[in-house]
Amino acid sequence: MNRPTVAARTAHPAHPDLAALLLRLTLGVLYLAHSLQKIFVFTLPGAAQFFVSVGFPGWLAYVTTFVELFGGIALLLGVQVRWVALVLLPFMLGALSVHFHNGWGFASPNGGWEYPAFWAVALVVQSLLGNGLFALGNARAPQVAGHAGA
Repeated sequence: MNRPTVAARTAHPAHPDLAALLLRLTLGVLYLAHSLQKIFVFTLPGAAQFFVSVGFPGWLAYVTTFVELFGGIALLLGVQVRWVALVLLPFMLGALSVHFHNGWGFASPNGGWEYPAFWAVALVVQSLLGNGLFALGNARAPQVAGHAGA
């Protein structure tokens, strides 16, 4: 008698799409929150001043804020998810570089690098998983009967 493998018994075709959805929504909310924090709490000039204090040009705070804002919205909606995750990745690696000298734990004074490193890995995973469920990027043009399309 052939018994199915553990993977065959537990595999479900919707799980990767559900995982992608959960990760996409989590990243989208976090990026949206971080961008809005820069805008409304620290203010854009304050964020620029912080960027200068850690060795980045001040104008990069404005770019970062809007990339995070539009990236967060795109992730929440499920638009171009793979590309959005890859566009956000260098910004997260920049954040990681700021915190790297503070040690590993994010609870360290001035925050360590574990949190931005986790975000960076999550972005790579999202780019590999793709849109997931309930993404606008999953919408397809209707097919003409008898025509498979390109």
